[in-house]
Amino acid sequence: MAYFEQLHSGIRILQPDDCFRMSTDSVLVANFLTLGHAMRIADLGCGSGNITFLLAGRAPDCRITGLELQPLACQAAQESVRRNALAPRVEILQADLRQIRTILPQHSFDAAVANPPYFPQGSGQAAASPLLAAARSEATCTLAQLLDAAAWLVKTGGRLALVYRPERLCDLLCGLRQAGFEPKRMRLVRHHAGVPVSLLLVESRRGGKPGLALEPDLLLFTPDGAPTAEYRQLYYLDKE
Repeated sequence: MAYFEQLHSGIRILQPDDCFRMSTDSVLVANFLTLGHAMRIADLGCGSGNITFLLAGRAPDCRITGLELQPLACQAAQESVRRNALAPRVEILQADLRQIRTILPQHSFDAAVANPPYFPQGSGQAAASPLLAAARSEATCTLAQLLDAAAWLVKTGGRLALVYRPERLCDLLCGLRQAGFEPKRMRLVRHHAGVPVSLLLVESRRGGKPGLALEPDLLLFTPDGAPTAEYRQLYYLDKE
């Protein structure tokens, strides 16, 4: 059964049962990307469009292209574009990132963003459906293949923002450099102070100079379970 998730911007996103739904990961990476004026942004492996539509609400002067392999997720995202009258500012393409050179022109984007599958194929907790399995594991697109697609699309000096698991940090940083992206900003995410890192956010520049800034940890909750001020800001909890 599908339902609509309404964002603070007023955009309503169709959320099918079998697709990866709105999550903290999506909210964090959509807000981590450094934005400029009238940028063209690619959402790589956009699913039903969570990050795409968060960016559309955050940056109304930017053009965003979501690319998704799975037909059901792609159709859901396209329906959300239609219902919210976001075309042509937002477009959704059914596309295989492994074939990106046949789909979109080289270096045609100012930035890219992604919430890649966290687990190598055959590892991690089993997913309830093939669509969720594709979102969780590298069955249809590895990290290296996603970074190769980003390198094709993003122009020199452009940005790539990712959310990823801390246990794969070495894979991520090595893969970024191999693909021609220099990590420039990193932020560690914790449920609350004193617990292990649960996620990490990395923003890189294509062809950038070495030099990584480790930003203060992002804490989601206080020790007693209340949302932190930053969490409340990300979710607009004080503006309702």
